[in-house]
Amino acid sequence: MLLLALAITQGLGLLLLTDERNRAVRAALGLEAAGRAANVALLLDDAPLGLRPSILRSADSPLVRFTVGPEAEAPHDSSDANFVLGQIRQILGDPARDIRADVHALVLPPIPMPEGMPATMRPMHEAMMAGRTDPIEMTLSIQLAGGEWLNVRTMFHRPGLQLSPQALLPLLLMVLAVVLVAWWTARRVVGPMRVLAIGADRLGRGLDTEPLPMTGPSEVRDTTRAFNQMKDRLTRFVNERTHMLAALSHDLRSPLTAMRLRIEMLEETEDSIRLKALVEEMQAMVEATLEFARGVAKTEPTATVDITALLGDLVSDTGGCASLAPTGPIYATIRPQALNRALRNLIDNAVRYGGIANVTLAQTPGTTVISIADTGPGLPDDQLEEVFEPFVRFEQSRSRDTGGVGLGLAIARTIIQAHGGTVTLCNTPDGGLEAVVRLPIGAV
Repeated sequence: MLLLALAITQGLGLLLLTDERNRAVRAALGLEAAGRAANVALLLDDAPLGLRPSILRSADSPLVRFTVGPEAEAPHDSSDANFVLGQIRQILGDPARDIRADVHALVLPPIPMPEGMPATMRPMHEAMMAGRTDPIEMTLSIQLAGGEWLNVRTMFHRPGLQLSPQALLPLLLMVLAVVLVAWWTARRVVGPMRVLAIGADRLGRGLDTEPLPMTGPSEVRDTTRAFNQMKDRLTRFVNERTHMLAALSHDLRSPLTAMRLRIEMLEETEDSIRLKALVEEMQAMVEATLEFARGVAKTEPTATVDITALLGDLVSDTGGCASLAPTGPIYATIRPQALNRALRNLIDNAVRYGGIANVTLAQTPGTTVISIADTGPGLPDDQLEEVFEPFVRFEQSRSRDTGGVGLGLAIARTIIQAHGGTVTLCNTPDGGLEAVVRLPIGAV
């Protein structure tokens, strides 16, 4: 923006300077011709009539012609030549003398291209015609002492645009100064903003980061300070809730274990069997909640892992119920155990509800795409997002063998989002459900 503003102002300044220069040169040429005409008029007034032809011949030049006649060739009124009239009256010293002047531009007809000239010369001829400027003609008529008129015709061209190194040097120095200032200002602003963007991205992926340095202009420092405060508050909030959830789940283990022992000591009746099933379900929910809390905590360090090999191990653990399409190694910086847990949950769900899991792996610029598809009945479209909520189950039975406790997908999404990725579900055209995981390849 600074360079654009500089270019506009310098361009306007150059146009004004050129116009002023043209006016100055035009005025100087006109005043020179006016002074010359006034001196010739004084000579003619004082010289004998027989010397007039000699004086006129001596005053003539290729661009200035002097003649004496009974009529004035210049019009009576011409406001464009007031500066010339003033100069002539000053030299003649006679305010009452009738002097007329006219200044106007001559429009020259275009010069046709000579016959026989090669066609290759046409561009040069057109360029010469385009660069030609129309000349300016000035006509002066000065009344002599005997009543006759001295008529003067002169013609001069407008001066063209002339740029010398001396004229361009200040402009180049100014441009260089603005470039240096703009570069320094941009670095001072963009550098801290880039650091802030990286910090925000890392915070969005759940990484513990050091407080960002407060550098740059005051506005950027204020923004960085607010970001650091927000990060501390969010981290403290998430840690408190996670620790509370983990503590509650852990503390529930002891009473549940005591309940199981007391139930085991009871006679086996329909009520005792039902109570035992309820306690086992509660125990499973507590264990799943603890696993969910561990997934939210994200304390595992990152490592660069071959995603293809990781998926290969998970597929082989299913005992032939899953397949992985062949692909080359794809490396990404992840938390291996956490991502292993998330992908295992997705593959186990596909095997449990669809009988088989078809896993494919692809790579796009900066992203790894993992697809896990089954051949089951799928889900209604309005439930594709709802199943990611904690304790929401695919089917309504309370059996741990068929439905779990409804935390598998919630844990998977939490872990994948902590890696800066996304996971979505969609029904395939041939029937079945497909989970698509997109993970950034870069470091998390």
